[in-house]
Amino acid sequence: MPGYSNKPEDDLYHKLEWVMFLRVAFTSLLLGSTIILQFSEKPYPLTGPLLVFYGLIITIFLLSLCYGLIFKHIKRKLIFAYLQIGIDTFAVTIIIFLTGSFASIFSFLYLLVIIYSSMLLFRKGSMIMAVLCSVQYGILINLEYYGIINPFSMNGDNSIGSYDWSQVFFKVVITMGACFAVAFLSGFLSEQLRRTRDKLSALEDRIKRVEKMAYMGEMAAGITHEIKNPLASLSGSIQILRKEIPYDPEQDKLMQIVLRETDRLSALVNNFLLFAKPSPGQIEKIELESALTETVKLFEKDKACTGKVTITSDFFSNIWIEMDPVHLRQVIWNLIVNAVEAIEGEGRVGIKTSPLKHNFVGIEISDNGCGIKDQYMQSIFDPFFTTKSNGTGLGLSIVHSILESYDTWLDVESKVDRGTKFSFKLKRRDPPT
Repeated sequence: MPGYSNKPEDDLYHKLEWVMFLRVAFTSLLLGSTIILQFSEKPYPLTGPLLVFYGLIITIFLLSLCYGLIFKHIKRKLIFAYLQIGIDTFAVTIIIFLTGSFASIFSFLYLLVIIYSSMLLFRKGSMIMAVLCSVQYGILINLEYYGIINPFSMNGDNSIGSYDWSQVFFKVVITMGACFAVAFLSGFLSEQLRRTRDKLSALEDRIKRVEKMAYMGEMAAGITHEIKNPLASLSGSIQILRKEIPYDPEQDKLMQIVLRETDRLSALVNNFLLFAKPSPGQIEKIELESALTETVKLFEKDKACTGKVTITSDFFSNIWIEMDPVHLRQVIWNLIVNAVEAIEGEGRVGIKTSPLKHNFVGIEISDNGCGIKDQYMQSIFDPFFTTKSNGTGLGLSIVHSILESYDTWLDVESKVDRGTKFSFKLKRRDPPT
């Protein structure tokens, strides 16, 4: 579900760990293969390019060590990932320069950097790295072609002079095109994978929530029936006593307290029973705009709203649904109450409807209140869970149970001190003829 903000950060953390490990492994492989190639020749050459190459490998090892030492202390992991991968692109450019520049066979390393950048930074990050790689490669080949620099080469050859300008241009364009093509495709696949994973995670959370609510509902249904009968007997007995015993102000005051608290407990039990087993209701076609407008107008007259909260509406016209009007009113009312209670002082509550794909309509209730902390997100639909001093903790549980009976569910997005948005969708119906 949206709201569990630590998941992307944790995912990036683990991916960065793997990238740092693979970087060290690749550098070790590069070092080993260079040593093998060097000692395969007699006498063992130790030229300037080779010394610079060894220096680059040592630098990558030292950088990897620094990354590992400071990694757990870095708070902005995303910026740290951009920095690491950006440095990797420069390291690849140096490797290409040391191994012949235009004639180097290592230009494919740009593509590897772009691929793993898409896994960490997704489409935006992979496109940025594609730009970095393309710019660096283009500048390097241009400087070599116009004789401004002479690239290092392990065998001492500088082969760019033997190629026509059009061939050089063609290779540069092909390399740049490959960078952007790989960035686009790998970024697209990474985005699709992320969306699929998020949907699966949200579906898993919903299944867990439904299972937990079903278990609580079964338990609640049995408990409420056992409580209602003694409460009715208690209330009836007190009322009979009030009529039969001589009037005494003190005794009458105590009996009124008993009756008031009995009524309060009875209302609480009725709400609990509504959570446990919502009544089937009278299903009928409802024009959503008029039904929501009526509910908002009624709530604006409530003392909880007057002078405190401004309610804004953004409704699409001529959208029809099939639902019990009492259920719809109760869902919207409870969500507005929840939004208002999250606001300290003056604030804003917004109610919005919008057409969705596959003939659905979306309904959103948002506020600019205190938001929901991450540690509470898993429990907000549990009955009797509340962070409010005067709340019963049944409002969202009832909403969840009612919507579940219509084969839909409640989604929540929340940021602390910035507000919360509850949303759900209902199937659209044709207007009555």
